[in-house]
Amino acid sequence: MGNGRKTVQHKPRRGPTVGHLLAGAGLLGLLAGPVPFVLPALGQSGIDQLTASNPDAPLLLQADELVYNNDDRTISAIGNVRIDYDGTRLVADRVIYIDDSARMVAVGNVEILQPDGVRLTADEIDITDDFRDGFLNTLRVVTPDNVRFAAESAERRDGEVTVFNQGLYTACEPCEERPEKAPLWQIKSQRTIWNSEEKTVRFENARFEFFGVPIAWLPVFTTADPTVKRKTGFLTPGISFADELGLGVSVPFFINLAPNYDLTLTGTGYTRQGFLGEAEFRHRLENGIYTLKIAGIQQARPDAFGAGTVDRMETTRGMIGTTGRFTINPRWQFGWNGLLQTDKNFSRTYSVGGFSEYVFRNEAWLTGLAGRNHFDARVMHFDVQENVPDPFGSGPRQPTVLPSVDYDYVLSEPVAGGELAFSLNTRGIVRDQADTRLAAGPINDNFATFGTDGGSWRLTAETEWKRTFTSPGGLLVTPILHAQGDTTYLDVAATGPLSQTMETVGTPLAANGTHWRGMATAGIEARWPVLVAGPGSSHVIEPVGQVFARPDAPDDTVLPNEDAQSLVFDASNLFSRDKFSGYDRLEGGVRANVGVRYNGQFGGGWSATALVGQSFHLAGDNPYDDADLVNAGADSGLETDRSDYVAHAGVRHGSGFSATADARFDETTFAVRRAETGLSFTNSTIALAANYAVQKAQPTYGFAADRHEVSGSGSVRFAEYWRVLGAAKFDITNDRLTARSIGLAYDDECFSFLFSYEETVDTTEAVNRNFGVYFRARTLGDIGASSTSVDF
Repeated sequence: MGNGRKTVQHKPRRGPTVGHLLAGAGLLGLLAGPVPFVLPALGQSGIDQLTASNPDAPLLLQADELVYNNDDRTISAIGNVRIDYDGTRLVADRVIYIDDSARMVAVGNVEILQPDGVRLTADEIDITDDFRDGFLNTLRVVTPDNVRFAAESAERRDGEVTVFNQGLYTACEPCEERPEKAPLWQIKSQRTIWNSEEKTVRFENARFEFFGVPIAWLPVFTTADPTVKRKTGFLTPGISFADELGLGVSVPFFINLAPNYDLTLTGTGYTRQGFLGEAEFRHRLENGIYTLKIAGIQQARPDAFGAGTVDRMETTRGMIGTTGRFTINPRWQFGWNGLLQTDKNFSRTYSVGGFSEYVFRNEAWLTGLAGRNHFDARVMHFDVQENVPDPFGSGPRQPTVLPSVDYDYVLSEPVAGGELAFSLNTRGIVRDQADTRLAAGPINDNFATFGTDGGSWRLTAETEWKRTFTSPGGLLVTPILHAQGDTTYLDVAATGPLSQTMETVGTPLAANGTHWRGMATAGIEARWPVLVAGPGSSHVIEPVGQVFARPDAPDDTVLPNEDAQSLVFDASNLFSRDKFSGYDRLEGGVRANVGVRYNGQFGGGWSATALVGQSFHLAGDNPYDDADLVNAGADSGLETDRSDYVAHAGVRHGSGFSATADARFDETTFAVRRAETGLSFTNSTIALAANYAVQKAQPTYGFAADRHEVSGSGSVRFAEYWRVLGAAKFDITNDRLTARSIGLAYDDECFSFLFSYEETVDTTEAVNRNFGVYFRARTLGDIGASSTSVDF
């Protein structure tokens, strides 16, 4: 018998010696291995990993006494025992090695701290020296990310199976004021069985508790252990509801075919429409991944859908879709999205994952990016998933793009002291049916052709050079030279005028064949930023002026306009060289843009920005006053020699408050033609936002009356983890509430919950109501259920 504080340093070796006791520090591998799927942090340090990590690692044993009992053939470390071995620490009141049964026992306040931060405590641990069999009493485990597991006892059998009796699992921290109080949620099971050979975890008589109250129970279920990232088995079910479909319950089954490819089969039963089957195959390769999905249903109740809809006309419905994304090298990528279906609305009606967008873009693409140089090429076709059958729908009017290519290149070295850039764009459009829309105006009908039938192809090349000179007084002068040339080939069936406004009799389309255009621009920009500093504030006032000289745009209105149909003149594009949004329209004539920018910093955390200006058509033909096939430029504020005034203003405070306003004012009366304002405030308790928008009448586009709309949203935290949310949108012109929603949310470190309700009103005054329920328990995943377009 030895007395006094003992410290022994030893290298473990085979045989019934003190080394067995020291090597017994590895007994924590009993619990370090994979336990239920809810303990991912414990899954990387099983018994094999621990004992084999470094068998030659030195070990330090400290105890008040080290007792050798030759009669009982035991070695005991007694009093304040501490064993450090290969990064793992074990402390206990007593550790005993029993030679005859080759067992090691740690008793009293046993605590094990692993290198990965996992902390294990128990009243007693009893295990064989080969770690094949063992027993633990009153077990508790805490991981570094606060995942907690406890069991009355645990037993290891045959080196493969570990049984946890009366287990409890949660990812919630205990209440600091009342540690004995049940956590927000926890899972209790009568037995949890982990099989290290089969890599499975089996829960028996398991129940989910919320605030200590059982809310769900399963007699038994099995899942893969945390060391297995992919294993064949059932996934979390889903719930949905729609008036036409009924209640739907989805059960997905995952099949692990190989480490890099798998198959998921999902069956959904709808109370009104029957069984929907889905299958998705995923294959990950060394440089990317592709997927293939199929789905189908034999509708039991087509008459549940509205009369005259695609959904009602179809019985046997299905789809096949595919996606892909691959990296060729660090600069180049390619991929695709594709959808084929029996009708135009199947994937949207049944919310097929990844293919339910209202406008689905079928495409194949190739992109490259290197510094400031960019390349993008893609072919596209657009499927509008709408419930209106053709020819009344928009399907035949959707284009097929064959192809669209963009290439931008900026020289890395200056040319004549300035920056030289090149760009190339080409696009081909094929359309089965012309996209012609009619708008009733107060004087006569206005109509436009937004897309021609047949095909059109355009190739555009352009280059721009600019250099900034700074004068001694701070004046910045930038000369700009730009040149553009393109060729367009037409092969369409349209004849006669294809657009008409109140100001024009009609715009015909150019003849079929090849058409050439060119444009050269010489411009100069002058900016003079002036800094004004005062006590606690600074202000930068910057007058800006531009002049661009060029000839009139050739063939300005007779060629198709596919990519420059959207034109919103505001402060953001006041100083743009060409205010058209694409290549199909060119800005010609001589134009000047003038304005003043302002930036201010004030005391108390306030800052402000502002811009006001106007554009002037000085000579030549004004392209914004020429109605093309889509009437681009009409009512834009640029169609007169003196444009409307545009302005922007914004203020911000460090507390979270901000306000912005953008507006366009008539050039003669200063009447508001278009305006948007917004206010917002956000801090840790409250988040509020309000917006107001007005657009004056645009009879050319079919809006004979002014449009006014106000919207608001807010979120208020009324308790530590609780929030109430709401939003609303009101159409002032038609005096109706077009959308409103409300929600209740809870969010803490281990649990999130959201209930939401939304109402929307469409143009036919039909009210659509949507419900949503979502919750997330940390480490258990997300579960959600919602309705889709429930009509009352």
